[in-house]
Amino acid sequence: MAEDIQQVKCLIIGSGPAGYTAAVYAARANMSPVLYTGPEPGGQLMITTDVENYPGYPEGIMGPQMMEDFRKQAERFGTDVRYELISKVDFTGPVHKAWTESGQEIHANSIIISTGASAKWLGLESEKRLTNKGVSACAVCDGFFFRGMETAIVGGGDTAAEEALYLSKLSPKVHMLVRRDELRASKIMQERVMNTENIEIHWNTETEEILGEEEVEGVRVINNQTKETSVIPVKGFFVAIGHKPNTDIFKDWLDMDDTGYIVTQGKTTRTNIKGVFASGDAQDNVYRQAVTAAGTGCMAALDAERYLTEEGVI
Repeated sequence: MAEDIQQVKCLIIGSGPAGYTAAVYAARANMSPVLYTGPEPGGQLMITTDVENYPGYPEGIMGPQMMEDFRKQAERFGTDVRYELISKVDFTGPVHKAWTESGQEIHANSIIISTGASAKWLGLESEKRLTNKGVSACAVCDGFFFRGMETAIVGGGDTAAEEALYLSKLSPKVHMLVRRDELRASKIMQERVMNTENIEIHWNTETEEILGEEEVEGVRVINNQTKETSVIPVKGFFVAIGHKPNTDIFKDWLDMDDTGYIVTQGKTTRTNIKGVFASGDAQDNVYRQAVTAAGTGCMAALDAERYLTEEGVI
C-alpha cells in the first residue's frame, strides 16, 4: 500500500554530474531538494576508471570517486539523497506528481530531470569484460590513453566520424569498422574522414570478438558479404553506434526529438511543462561530457529557483 503523499519543493530525478550539481545549487538556495539516484547512482561515470579531463583534478580521478565527491558535496548542503528509482510521473496539473518503484507518491513544486543517457553496445561478452581495459564508448574521454597506438572504432554515423577524426590526431592508424557499404554520416563528415590519411575504413565489416585477456590486443572482424574473417591488431576499441537517453517515463509529457532527447527552450533548461527542467545527457545529444552535464545541472537549479521564487514557493 502506498505511503502518505510527500510534498517537496524540488525533486531531482537522476544522479551523475548534472543531478548532483543541480542538488548543490538547489540546496544552497533553500529549495530543500530531494534527489532520487535512479538505477545507476552516479551515472555513466561509475563505469569510468580514469577521468583526466574534468577541471580541478590535475592528477586525474577515478569516476566512482569523483561521483562520491559530488554526492558528499550535495549532502553537505542538505540534499536528501535516496537510492531508489522514479518509475512514473504525471504532469497534468500545476503540482507535478511522481511515484517511486515502491509506490511512494511525491508532489513537487519543481522537477529537475537528470536521468542521463546510456551508450549502445554491441552486446559481446568480450566487450563487457574489457570495458575500461581498452574498450570505451567515448573517444573524447578515453582516446588520450591510446596516444601512439592503433585503434578501432565501430559505427558509420556522425558520432563515429567525429570520434574517428579525433582519434586520428592521437593514433598512427584508426580502423573504422562500418557494417554497410556506405557511411550514414553527413556529407561534410564523410569527406573529412575520407580525406584523413590515417583512417582506414573497413566496409561491410562487423565485430565478431574483441581479443585480449587483461586488455585489448586486437579485434576479430567478419566481412558480412564475403564471410571472410580477419584480425586487426589494436589497443583501443571504441563503440560509436549511438546513445539512448533514459527518458522513457517522460515521453507522454515532454517534447523530445526523434531519438528521445528532451527538448529545452532557448538557452534555458525549461521544458514545455512549466516547472519541469531538464539537464545533462537526457537533453544533450551533442557534447555529452561530465563538465557540460554539470554546467546544465547548475542552469537547471537556477532556472528552478527563479521559477519557485516567481510562484511564491521560496
